[in-house]
Amino acid sequence: MTRRVAIVGGGWAGLAAAVRAVQAGHRVTLFEMAQQLGGRARSVPTGGQGVAGHDAALALDNGQHILIGAYRRTLDLMRTVGAHEEDLLQRRPLELRFADGRGLALPRGPVWVAFVRAVAGCAGWNWNDRAALIRAAAGWALDRFRCDPALTVDALCAGLPPAVRQLLIDPLCVAALNTPAREASAAVMLRVLRDALFGGRGAADLLLPRRPLGELLPGPASHWLASHGAAVHLGRRVTAVQRTGPASGGGWSVAGEPFDGVVLAVPPAEAARLTMPLSSGWAAIAQGLRYEPIATVYLECPGARLPSPMTALAEGAAAPAQFAFDHGALGGTPGRFAFVISGAAPWVARGNGALAAAVIDQARTAMPADTWPATPRLTKVLVERRATFRCTPGLRRPPGPILGGLFAAGDYVAGPYPATLEGAVLSGESAVQALER
Repeated sequence: MTRRVAIVGGGWAGLAAAVRAVQAGHRVTLFEMAQQLGGRARSVPTGGQGVAGHDAALALDNGQHILIGAYRRTLDLMRTVGAHEEDLLQRRPLELRFADGRGLALPRGPVWVAFVRAVAGCAGWNWNDRAALIRAAAGWALDRFRCDPALTVDALCAGLPPAVRQLLIDPLCVAALNTPAREASAAVMLRVLRDALFGGRGAADLLLPRRPLGELLPGPASHWLASHGAAVHLGRRVTAVQRTGPASGGGWSVAGEPFDGVVLAVPPAEAARLTMPLSSGWAAIAQGLRYEPIATVYLECPGARLPSPMTALAEGAAAPAQFAFDHGALGGTPGRFAFVISGAAPWVARGNGALAAAVIDQARTAMPADTWPATPRLTKVLVERRATFRCTPGLRRPPGPILGGLFAAGDYVAGPYPATLEGAVLSGESAVQALER
């Protein structure tokens, strides 16, 4: 049965919901308060000039994002709207290597064989370190990657040697959950490991964007929706959602238009505002979430390069960034680099100037002199203050269903994953499936 469906919010969850609702034969109207689609994973025009005077209208991503091979629903959605992986993403085996050569690289092949080979060849570990990790991973697998929901990642990995924690667990935890290991949920971390590192051939592959984020999904999805009859309204904030039908079913009014169902694909604070008059209990759960910022410092250094397109960095008291990305090696502007600081609250509190100075110094000292010939120049500091929810043990996340015909979608909605693009896409698709029941 064809329904009129309102999608409120044009981030990746909202775009997933809109595309799948159109595919299901529904009449879709999407409302986005910003002037562009993409939400927290979008391209940001900043003005200014790039390396050697190029890129006069400089566009940077609102934070460096990566995908992995396990993002199967995201990749399928991209294919649906005509965004092809081979053109937009660089696929490479998982590699968590530091500039000095330490770290782990996962070779091709059967999952467990590849994992054991990677651990055995990890530079920076002795044989006791390697054996400890293999034993721990085997134990997690025997427990079906489940644990006490109250455990932190620190507690889960308490028996692992410091070198394993430093070179693998801690950087992987902050990259995946954006929450320090001492506070992060072990249960969610194990689910990430199960589906990514041990999720089958290609699941752990890194998919590094060759093009700005706007070209991965927001741009192609916008064209696809328009060509399939959906209405997309940019710069249109929804001030209220009102029920016009019975509590058990649909019947809603959004922006003065009637709809049979509504998907709220907006940030949790905005979703709580819209739902408070309708379901104060749901709104209270959404309001209870706490957040971690992510900062991305863009630097330019002509002639410089990283040892690998994505290079791990040793975080410390004076070294904020955990990862650096070489845009030139990814097919972008040579000499442009993105340094990513997850769990960035302490550095954000110091201000952008202090953060930029620390990252510039970290870049100069962490990289081999022959690959980093000069002091880099700051291009931009971009801070997403509410980048993700804090993924802590026992966290209560709001469910997707709110009321009959009203659903929430977003990476914060209850689900198995931390705040990721895949979680956002899954929630959008799930909302449309629930709407049809």
